[in-house]
Amino acid sequence: MDNDEILSNIGALVEEERALRARTGGLLDEERSRLTDLEVQLDQCWDLLRQRRAKAEYGEDPDSAAVRPAAEVEGYRN
Repeated sequence: MDNDEILSNIGALVEEERALRARTGGLLDEERSRLTDLEVQLDQCWDLLRQRRAKAEYGEDPDSAAVRPAAEVEGYRN
């Protein structure tokens, strides 16, 4: 996946996230779960994009970047 594909994926995830957050009357359990999944996927996408950009900046192959596990990416918040 190249940077443009990652950014496109981020855009689609953000659009879905916004649609869920814009719902009135509260979310169903499945929707709350999906929202949590979207937040994790967005964090992973942004992390992957940052990895790719850093590798390219320092002359490394951006394609060697990999999606990190959710637990690792989510641990950055703490």
